[in-house]
Amino acid sequence: MKNFSRSTALGLALFAGSAQAEELRLSHQWSTADVRHEVAQIVADEVAAADVDLEIKIFPSKSLFKPREQYRPLSRGQLDMTVFPLSYAGGQQPSFNLTLMPGLVKNHDHAARLSQSPFMQALEEKMAEDDVMVLVHGYLAGGFVGKDKCITNPSDVEGLQTRAAGKSFEQMLVGAGASITSMASSEIYSAMQTGVLDAANTSSSSFVSYRIFEQVACYTPASDIALWFLYQPLLMNKSTFEGLSDEQQAALLAAAEKAEAHYLEQAKLQDAKSVEVFSAAGVEIAKMTVEDFQDWQTLAQDTSYATFVAEVPGGQELLNLALAVE
Repeated sequence: MKNFSRSTALGLALFAGSAQAEELRLSHQWSTADVRHEVAQIVADEVAAADVDLEIKIFPSKSLFKPREQYRPLSRGQLDMTVFPLSYAGGQQPSFNLTLMPGLVKNHDHAARLSQSPFMQALEEKMAEDDVMVLVHGYLAGGFVGKDKCITNPSDVEGLQTRAAGKSFEQMLVGAGASITSMASSEIYSAMQTGVLDAANTSSSSFVSYRIFEQVACYTPASDIALWFLYQPLLMNKSTFEGLSDEQQAALLAAAEKAEAHYLEQAKLQDAKSVEVFSAAGVEIAKMTVEDFQDWQTLAQDTSYATFVAEVPGGQELLNLALAVE
């Protein structure tokens, strides 16, 4: 019995369950230059350094699963970990659409407080129903790009074919008179290039990593005023985590704490970096005024907020929890 080959031993370990697994699979849609890959890499590196017989193999650039199709395999245990915009899973859990609600998050520090609030605890209870848990919390800010014009006010998107990340932003933009073409952020470049899109919004990080500056005339970045914030945590299958040894769990949690601090620090830098990149590419930089922001917020209250409350059981309570965070 002592002379089992390594492959036989590994096979038996995998058969016995994730508690003995030597490798976890982590999937995400972004390039290896993206901050969200950095977060995944920190967790993988820290766990490897802890020497707890656990390896995390990262599959970047949607090489394992399509961007929007990662939550379901994660919840079924077919995938161990993912860095994932939670609103993508709004079809499975409508309450997740609140993690991409226009004007709900004021700035990065406010986003960090939301992640540690009763609002997030309520969402984590919803995730647990799907056998999913959060390892690393993280919000990223974003803005608008226009292929031929600047987007600062709701009146600017009227008649434009627009991409919005998430149902709530789509509802708001339709309320402003835009037409919607849904796609992952990784598809914005080709859609701009082929004339499918006139305008889009996504995170500052995605605008840079997908080189959207090559296809647009104007960029409205997140600044002191940020309409666009999206919760994009590193998630893990809950049963897989619970099946690990105490040492492996401890190593993952310690790695996650380090990654989360990096995520918040880098999230604050992404917006300024994106402005530098777009400016260097000759793209006009526009600025949203307080009045513009208020116009968007009023529109969101009449469209996105109202629809969420009407469609989601307990939606008003969840919205109130989010709005209660100072």
